[in-house]
Amino acid sequence: MAEATKSFDIIFAGGGATACIIAGRLAVADPALKILVLEAGPHSKNKPDHEQPARFYPALARCGEAFTPHVAKANPKLDGRVASTVTGRCLGGGSNVNFMAYCRAAASDYDDWETVYGNKGWGSKSLIPLLRKAETYQGVSTNNTHGKAGPIKVSFAKADHNLANEWLGVTESFDQDRGQIDDVNALFIDGKTGKRSDTASAYIYPILDTHKNLDVQVRKRVVRVIFEGKRAVGVEYVDDEGDHAHALQSPSVAHASRLVVLCAGTFGSPAILERSGIGSTSILSKNDVQQIVDLPGVGEHLMDHYGIMPNYFAADYGDTLDDIWQGTEAEVKPFVDQWSQTGQGLLAHNGVDAGIRIRPTVDDLKKIGPSFSKRWNDYFANAPDKPIMLMMVVAGYMGPTPVVPRQKVFNTGFISACPISTGYTHISSGLNPYAVLDYDPCYMHEEADLHVMRWAYKHSREIARRMPAYRGELVASHPKFPEGSEAAAKAPNRPLPIDGPKIKYTEADDKAIDEYVKQMVSSTFHSAGTCAMKPRIQGGVIDDRLNVYGVEGLKVADMSIIPGNVTANTFNTAMAIGEKAAVIIAQELGIKGVPESD
Repeated sequence: MAEATKSFDIIFAGGGATACIIAGRLAVADPALKILVLEAGPHSKNKPDHEQPARFYPALARCGEAFTPHVAKANPKLDGRVASTVTGRCLGGGSNVNFMAYCRAAASDYDDWETVYGNKGWGSKSLIPLLRKAETYQGVSTNNTHGKAGPIKVSFAKADHNLANEWLGVTESFDQDRGQIDDVNALFIDGKTGKRSDTASAYIYPILDTHKNLDVQVRKRVVRVIFEGKRAVGVEYVDDEGDHAHALQSPSVAHASRLVVLCAGTFGSPAILERSGIGSTSILSKNDVQQIVDLPGVGEHLMDHYGIMPNYFAADYGDTLDDIWQGTEAEVKPFVDQWSQTGQGLLAHNGVDAGIRIRPTVDDLKKIGPSFSKRWNDYFANAPDKPIMLMMVVAGYMGPTPVVPRQKVFNTGFISACPISTGYTHISSGLNPYAVLDYDPCYMHEEADLHVMRWAYKHSREIARRMPAYRGELVASHPKFPEGSEAAAKAPNRPLPIDGPKIKYTEADDKAIDEYVKQMVSSTFHSAGTCAMKPRIQGGVIDDRLNVYGVEGLKVADMSIIPGNVTANTFNTAMAIGEKAAVIIAQELGIKGVPESD
């Protein structure tokens, strides 16, 4: 039997990274404001997979209840392969399951939101103060962009990162055409406790027992928004546990007297809009949903970063996470004991202690080829802070099958920072929130995206081959080059000197790399943009106050709103969106105590 209707001032549909920030800020600022957060997944508090940083990768590989898989369509540009993705499904969302890499977007990324898309107050001058407000930066910085008293902790590994040191040393010596930046790579890990720093533990759990105006309900999935005319007045939701078919027959209803905010993410928020009657005529008609507003941009313009993680064997002295990522619980126990007692050790790592944001030289642009010229000239050339590729060294094996016998491995991942190709996600059932989504990320639909990845493989491999710990390629995770090719992956092998010869690739080798990219490229779980904040005539879904076009009392605030991609990991941007949304809502509701900066 459905629960009786409950009334609140604000309802958050989804309890992910942004919802925790907004709800937490508002609950503290106005104790009289009745807030409901509905999260489809479980709680994340005191769970090793979330708290102990190094466990993120085994948890991701298992894809348990804290994740929602999204199965993509077969992609003809990937030789018919299916390149799917996952999203976080727990209180705190992606902030509780991600790689914990602290990587801010380029200032010009945010400035584009304001100048290109017309979103007043969403440029870097507005968002960086909010990011300062959100964080406690536990390191030394040479600039004033970092915060010292925010809920989110940002730290640096104190030890056990010799592979990262080698990687950075090689990039500085080998890549002398590119300079070093004055901001070092950091982690969303509390440097004192060694625990993951996420939005649920930073904004929600500390106040949940003391602020009775905040009601957080987990394992509750929102089906749709309820309207009276064109005004959102509540949501319909179901129990996420047990018999889903039975639950859908008797959904529960919660009433919102002031506002409904969708924070269900890049897949969840557009799906809720479409099930509620907001979307393109063709999608809603196909799924027998009565239309309230014709918004063709809902579910469109899906952006992602995709990458490849080629693996290399490491010397025995390498600080890798292989024993944690591939070990039994008995093998992991000594790391847990050290972490529990001191907050230190390899369990307090994510394995990604060094990264680079790379822009091509003139010579690199020639190697990438003419297919990339227009994209470079239109988007990157006049924005010197925008990288085309993110590269990092990961201290451990990442792959589909374990290395037997177990050996020390590292990989040099490369991630396309802003691909041209975009995709879509739409509902396939009018009222069933468990129906598989019609999802296609459209990876590599633009030839330039493939050519950039080919160049990145070559560049990252040259760096890896010069690291002193390099002991050869793990052949199965590299291209199948023609027999006799100079480029053939091999192991064992020895590192090259910095000025050693680069591999000379033939046309046949390039074709082998292209096939490799098609077979290996995968999502980095940075999906975004499906409820874009831009003019309605340009396919926008919300305005710069986060209001859904054509209705009242309904906002969206998560990574689905970004109008242009960010050339960085996305959690930092999700934090900016959450803090900005809290300010906007507080202003509109007349709530004091939610400032625009630290």
